[in-house]
Amino acid sequence: MEYRRLGRTDINVSVICLGTMTWGQQNTQDEAFEQLDYATGNEINFIDTAEMYPVPAMEETFTRTETIIGNWLEKRGRRDDLVIASKIVGPAERFPYVRGGPRLTRAQINEAIDGSLTRLKTDYLDIYQLHWPDRNSNFFGKLGYVHDSDEEFTPIEESLEALHDLVQAGKIRHIGLSNETPWGLMKFLELAEKKGWPRVVSVQNPYGLLNRTYEVGLAECSIREDAGLLAYSPLGGGALSGKYLGGARPEGARSSIWPQYFGRYLTENGIKATEAYVKLAKDNGLDPAQMALAYVNTRPFLTANIIGATSMEQLKSNIGSAYIELSDDVLAEIEKIQTTWPNPCP
Repeated sequence: MEYRRLGRTDINVSVICLGTMTWGQQNTQDEAFEQLDYATGNEINFIDTAEMYPVPAMEETFTRTETIIGNWLEKRGRRDDLVIASKIVGPAERFPYVRGGPRLTRAQINEAIDGSLTRLKTDYLDIYQLHWPDRNSNFFGKLGYVHDSDEEFTPIEESLEALHDLVQAGKIRHIGLSNETPWGLMKFLELAEKKGWPRVVSVQNPYGLLNRTYEVGLAECSIREDAGLLAYSPLGGGALSGKYLGGARPEGARSSIWPQYFGRYLTENGIKATEAYVKLAKDNGLDPAQMALAYVNTRPFLTANIIGATSMEQLKSNIGSAYIELSDDVLAEIEKIQTTWPNPCP
């Protein structure tokens, strides 16, 4: 397993990070334990979760994933040989059950971290991330930015100072952002340098063959500022495995169960691009999902590739992508497809 340095820290994380957002909804606790045992037994030391998981977020399942991981940690022990990341929910009107309406204020950050630590049954998190910005910006597939001069949002300075105090208290080691923009990342870094507060070590944004928009501005920031990408949805919600082609909707798959939430990667152009990538993989004797993940692993701005699985077969295949080396010819063909179908599913 390859390990990469997390930001400017002394922490090295496996290039494959175990994502957990299906646990407690699509996966039972026993299945989650099996995934955790297998992943950590195969040299993965990085686990990512969030207080809002499992997804799709619902009041009755909110925080369930963290609880499952905490139960496993209590049973397993050896917490310090793992890197565990979690996230605080950003603002959303559909989450009134989260602290009466989630915001990234000092008070809510303090309340949220205590809840996560209790559920995870640990004294500290290695990375604590803001799941999405408090301000209006382009994330979750929104490309155009529309400014609202009357918008009120929690100042970044307030959020970062609260995170600084949590580092000082020993509750978190490092901080990360998620669903963030180049402006947002650079603003956090500017304040950190000015105030002597903690630097952002990672940015967890979507990235994969169907959505390479991270390359436009954030890739340069990641490399120059040592704040690498933690890529989520590298398989486009499973679409790049080819399992949805031809209109197929496999039983138990996310897009089959919740089509209203997971249609982002099944657009007309997304399907055409996926057909091309699946054909390329098969023509070269590659598993389509492994090829898609292996491509993400090659990116110089990547720190870790967050994989998720609902079955052990999927998990083993996804972890196996860490050992796949793509030829120059395959990489060149991937670029040709990207030129024909550029970022079809942002």
